[in-house]
Amino acid sequence: MSIVKLNNKAVSNATAFGSISSLGSMVFIKKLTASSSSTLSFVDGASSVVLDNTYKEYVFIFNNVHASAGGVSVYLQFQGSTNSGSSYGVNITSTYFDANHEENDGSSSLSYQTAFDLAQSTSFQSIATLLGGDNDNGTCGILHLFNPSSTTFAKHFTCTMNHAAASDESKNSYIAGYFNTTSAIDAIQFKLSTNNLQSGDICLYGIA
Repeated sequence: MSIVKLNNKAVSNATAFGSISSLGSMVFIKKLTASSSSTLSFVDGASSVVLDNTYKEYVFIFNNVHASAGGVSVYLQFQGSTNSGSSYGVNITSTYFDANHEENDGSSSLSYQTAFDLAQSTSFQSIATLLGGDNDNGTCGILHLFNPSSTTFAKHFTCTMNHAAASDESKNSYIAGYFNTTSAIDAIQFKLSTNNLQSGDICLYGIA
């Protein structure tokens, strides 16, 4: 037994308080690269994709995803599948808010976006809105999907994105929600609300 001081008072330290296991590591699974693509889909068991009970958490990282043309109605979106990608339309309930700051410092805002949240909807969930189409515009961010193979619980997700918007401003978006199903989610698809994914990549990782 050793003696340590806490607030200048001697206290005994009973050997150890217990071990703390190391944090999980990111295991690279798959990278999909856009090339004028209408969709990018990660389907468990297809093209070396793993999206099953191998990991309890999966992470998607977006690196300069670029739209073929930008505009106020161009959104980056995603949805899940319970039938290996045969269809995408699982019930989603979600929240969405974002922070904006114009390039010319004209205005800034932080607001809840009711137009992009979902309530028991089978629509695709928007995660970046009003995408810019300029050559130097890109969308970057990270999406966490928790325990998608569970057949007991809803499948939660959180997402943070940043992009140069068509309105020449930085948009930092925060999205969270859940797939309201007890069926396993075994595929995730990304697309734009309109136009194609011209370039950029999305990488999938498992958290070991």
